[in-house]
Amino acid sequence: MVTHVPTPPSDRPALTRRADRFLTHWSLRADGPHLSGIAALVLPVTAADGTPAALKVQHLDEECAGEATALLTWAGDGAVRLLAHDPPTGTLLLERLDEHRPLSALPDTREAVDVLGALLARLTAHPAPPGLRRLGDIARGMTARLPRALRAEADPGTRRLLRDCAAALGEVADEPGDRLLHWDLHYGNVLAAARAPWLAIDPKPLAGDPGFELLPALANRYDPSDTRRRFDALTAALGLDRERARAWTLARVLQNRLWQLEEGRAGRPRDDVRLAVGRALRAL
Repeated sequence: MVTHVPTPPSDRPALTRRADRFLTHWSLRADGPHLSGIAALVLPVTAADGTPAALKVQHLDEECAGEATALLTWAGDGAVRLLAHDPPTGTLLLERLDEHRPLSALPDTREAVDVLGALLARLTAHPAPPGLRRLGDIARGMTARLPRALRAEADPGTRRLLRDCAAALGEVADEPGDRLLHWDLHYGNVLAAARAPWLAIDPKPLAGDPGFELLPALANRYDPSDTRRRFDALTAALGLDRERARAWTLARVLQNRLWQLEEGRAGRPRDDVRLAVGRALRAL
């Protein structure tokens, strides 16, 4: 998942116009067509000095507002480099990566999980800078929203799971952490690069515990027989306390279901891979 609220299709023309404006503003030459994501447009470009780059335009929301701050903090350590940015619009000029070689195309999921673990270890080694969303605030918000969600959840088994997720959150919420989190590091948000084998893109940054980072890697390219191995590989790569990481991952399962219920997108619980990950981790 890139963001839980897709950009409405009617907003695409506005993003395209903004991209055209910044081509002129930053003296860029377009090298190819716009690449449309869920909430942004990315355009391959060449700068005036010949540097290949990527122009990213997006609608600012609470999830992407800190993207430039995070990229500046990482300074290319495991993540795409930020070359320029426009704070009022959230427009970014990024180093060019190979959009045709995402980690999701790697056939060996074991190798892909190891790549994600190594990247997460590098990214979360950085303390979060001031001004980002904080996991402690998110945790308190989830706790406050839980009663209404339980009333909306029709499936008894899923209600029990959500209560268990909330209980796990309660065990760790008083120590929410202070690391710089990517929050959305799945296989599609890692691209091959010239200066490094793989680099992370599209952070939705917040300050918190690295255990909150694991769910995308467990749910993306989901394999029910591989959940425990992936979880163990990721916690080992990041040097995490296994029980704390389990609790924060269950909290992430709760967060996702809260969004689904509030937005009327809950669907059938048995078809939801994140709930399946929650059930598997609850049994560990």
